[in-house]
Amino acid sequence: MTLSKYLIVLITMLPIAQNVNAQNDNSAKIKPALWDGMIIAGYADKGAFVNFGGPCIKYAKKPCVIALGMLPSLRIKEDKVAEGAKKNSTLTPSLGAGICFAYKHLALQVPVYYNAKTTSSDGRWAVGIGAGYKF
Repeated sequence: MTLSKYLIVLITMLPIAQNVNAQNDNSAKIKPALWDGMIIAGYADKGAFVNFGGPCIKYAKKPCVIALGMLPSLRIKEDKVAEGAKKNSTLTPSLGAGICFAYKHLALQVPVYYNAKTTSSDGRWAVGIGAGYKF
């Protein structure tokens, strides 16, 4: 295309571009969120956990929220092993799943975590309970 053809296209597109309203001016209604989530501490499988909420499906009707989702967590649990045997770290990352109920800023959660099979025990699911703060 030559320069004259580019100018013709630009001139014909300019009135169309000025009349298009792609976004509404609702800036007064939008409140930016620094972090939309929750932090929960709790107990599961003879150890503690801290999680930060994660991707979920949630139903919200102010001031209550019910969410079902994944829970990226830090698990705090010391292995009970025979003396001299190798053991896992006390602090380990983990991924759980669960349901959470929040009323205003108080959050209650029932997570489930999977403990993988080891040489001394079978793999199994562990249910926990937790409470925390919803942002």
